[in-house]
Amino acid sequence: MNLQRAYRLLALFYTVLLLVGGIALLAGGGSALSLVQLVLGALAVVGLWGYTLNRGFMNPGLWRPLAAVLAVVALIQLWAIFSLSLSGEMLTWLLASTIFSLLLVVILYRYGDRDQAHWATPEELEAARRLEAMLEEGEGPLQAESRDGERESRVTVIKSGDAYHASVTRRRHAEREAFEERFRHPATLVFFLEKFAGVSVGDFKRPGAA
Repeated sequence: MNLQRAYRLLALFYTVLLLVGGIALLAGGGSALSLVQLVLGALAVVGLWGYTLNRGFMNPGLWRPLAAVLAVVALIQLWAIFSLSLSGEMLTWLLASTIFSLLLVVILYRYGDRDQAHWATPEELEAARRLEAMLEEGEGPLQAESRDGERESRVTVIKSGDAYHASVTRRRHAEREAFEERFRHPATLVFFLEKFAGVSVGDFKRPGAA
């Protein structure tokens, strides 16, 4: 069994588990807390399928906070299990919820990393392919400039190993700021350049080029 198949089976298992929990609630089992857990579980299963299928669902900024919430909930449930006197039904529910939450915390944290291809739009992926080709055509960095009224941006991009580095200098009046960012996927670099530097792939050229 390869890893991708294992993740699919895992996502299917969690989906079935979620359905069982929903049926139990409809049948009158559980409590208001169980309903909150079920809603969080439904969101987590969506993220798990996104991670499994390598597709971007919802917003990347959602998943790491959700992973943190699940981690906190799991810690609270562990405290309740060992500190409170609970009924057998509640103890079973909390113990199962805690166990199955732990793996989701790790997966959702990784899924929420913005620097991955599944969060890129088709336009960003196409621009990333063109940027990669330009970087591979010759040696040295690529540079681009952008002017918008009194604002000016200058960007230098290089590829070092499997990483992409962008150095950005922005000026407005007498104010100047400079910063650098590093990315694993070129499509994330394209998103960053368009959003924070105001340049597109078509603006790049090698220093000294006509």
